[in-house]
Amino acid sequence: MSNLKQINSVVVRFAGDSGDGMQLTGDRFTSDSAVLGNDLSTLPNFPAEIRAPQGTLPGVSSFQVHFADHSVLTPGDAPDVLVAMNPAALKANLGDLPRGSTIIVNTDEFSKRNLAKVGYTDNPLDDDSLEAWQVHPVPLTSITVEALADFDLGRKDKERAKNMFALGLLSWMYTRTLDGTRAFLTTKFADQPDILEANLAALRAGHAYGETTEAFSVQYAVAPAPMEAGTYRNITGNVATAYGLTAAAHRAKLPLVLGSYPITPASDLLHNLSRLKHFGVTTIQAEDEIAAIGAALGASFGGSIGVTTTSGPGLALKSETIGLAVSLELPLIIIDVQRGGPSTGLPTKTEQADLLQAMFGRNGESPVAVIAPNSPSDCFHAAIEAVQIATTYRTPVILLSDGYLANGSQPWRLPATIDELPTVDVEFATEPNATDAKGNPAFHPYLRDADTLARPWAVPGTAGLEHRVGGIEKADGTGEISYDPANHDHMVRTRQAKIDGIAVPDIEVDDPSGDAKLLVIGWGSTYGPIAAGARLARATGAKVARAHLRNLAPLPGNLGEVLRSYERVVLPEMNLGQLALLLRGKYLVDIQSHTAVRGLPFTAAEIAAVIGEHLDALGEGNHA
Repeated sequence: MSNLKQINSVVVRFAGDSGDGMQLTGDRFTSDSAVLGNDLSTLPNFPAEIRAPQGTLPGVSSFQVHFADHSVLTPGDAPDVLVAMNPAALKANLGDLPRGSTIIVNTDEFSKRNLAKVGYTDNPLDDDSLEAWQVHPVPLTSITVEALADFDLGRKDKERAKNMFALGLLSWMYTRTLDGTRAFLTTKFADQPDILEANLAALRAGHAYGETTEAFSVQYAVAPAPMEAGTYRNITGNVATAYGLTAAAHRAKLPLVLGSYPITPASDLLHNLSRLKHFGVTTIQAEDEIAAIGAALGASFGGSIGVTTTSGPGLALKSETIGLAVSLELPLIIIDVQRGGPSTGLPTKTEQADLLQAMFGRNGESPVAVIAPNSPSDCFHAAIEAVQIATTYRTPVILLSDGYLANGSQPWRLPATIDELPTVDVEFATEPNATDAKGNPAFHPYLRDADTLARPWAVPGTAGLEHRVGGIEKADGTGEISYDPANHDHMVRTRQAKIDGIAVPDIEVDDPSGDAKLLVIGWGSTYGPIAAGARLARATGAKVARAHLRNLAPLPGNLGEVLRSYERVVLPEMNLGQLALLLRGKYLVDIQSHTAVRGLPFTAAEIAAVIGEHLDALGEGNHA
């Protein structure tokens, strides 16, 4: 009989070969935790290769989930529990494990051949090298095969179910229900009844193993986290972005057209939007990145919400057409799910290094709006805002997500009614707006709204509104081709003024003490680590303020005042200081950069340590 111990939070990491199903296992464990009402955050981490060499360090795939009875801001700095399916998974992740944490290891895979693949001369399970951790050796593979002895399946098919055995065991350890996974498997393998029953049997066997073995004498319970009342689901950033785009198009009463070319980690946007055809979504998988954005811009010209999705290398290829959209002054949404670079770089890892490319990576003065969501669920709201800005101001909008947000997940409260969503009001031009030299009604495509500087959006084919568009500079108002120097200067400044005039909210500062000398500011996906790091620092008595940027072009109107009101400003970024460069130049404030480009998000402890160092430099140390 096990003891039940109540705990506040736990971080679990599943790790194995890229063919061991660790992403599926982690996703199911996460979903089952979400059903129980825990707040959570996840960090999938997998190789770029479709099938990396089996049993090698480059082939290790992992999935980390942090769930708690309180607000969770990050996937956790380090695992409390590691499930290692082979020697490579153990070696690749051991350095992240605090002393005293738990390791559940699949002993069946610790053969001499597998040990040699990762450089182990001796089996670490047989010497004293793991004595600092609580190691539970479990022959996961052989127990799974034995549990499936009565199934008419080959050994390899039986072995593939070992991830379900591991999931069942961890579900028992942390009192997770199996109902959600049962339902998921029933749907996934509806046309493969033998595989379905084998996976269900392995899941039950893992749960029963936890109940009956003496090796696991303690179960753990994590109570639900207090949350705003409503209906929740677990959601990744890519799914949230797809839903946000669709909801915005629905609010605008316009079709959504996606032109996309598959690229990691943005491909899921194409996959998810392709499932939403019944909501007026059309998806086009184009032959390349340039064709994809061309289709999206053509859709915008035709009166739809044009969207294109990509990652950093694809954004570079799309730059000429983004410049065309700036010249045409049409709404266009460009989703850039940033990844490690340059070139192919680290396709499955995260980075924030596309900021300067998004801001300036086009020929000529070619301004666009730039938005950076701060969490997986915020991708939903950021996508709606992108559509609002694009349609209101007739401009391309770049949404800078990244691999951490795209693949990570957290609970998301579904809107109770459609009225909770922001309105997206679109008015097409339907009547002439000028007269020609003879006094007859005419349409001037670059006659601007006095408040937004947006030009009218006229659907091609509207009688009397025939007009010319293109990439060659246009005369203000009439839209005729113009090489006049003064006109070009005017048009360049007007397009910039349109972006500068976009109404974005002021930046808010979280400063509980009210007299902090240090401000930590960030943008995009660093929100969670910075907030968690500040929480850690404040727990020791540190006085630190924090703020976060969501709108990067234009920047909030009060940002300069905020930056100048603190003795020191620190800016953590997953690049080499791109936003810091921009803020120094614009506001003449000596921003202190903290940068890392490891392909992984910052940890809370890392940010807390940075805060401590800067407080010491300000003479604010000894706060513990």
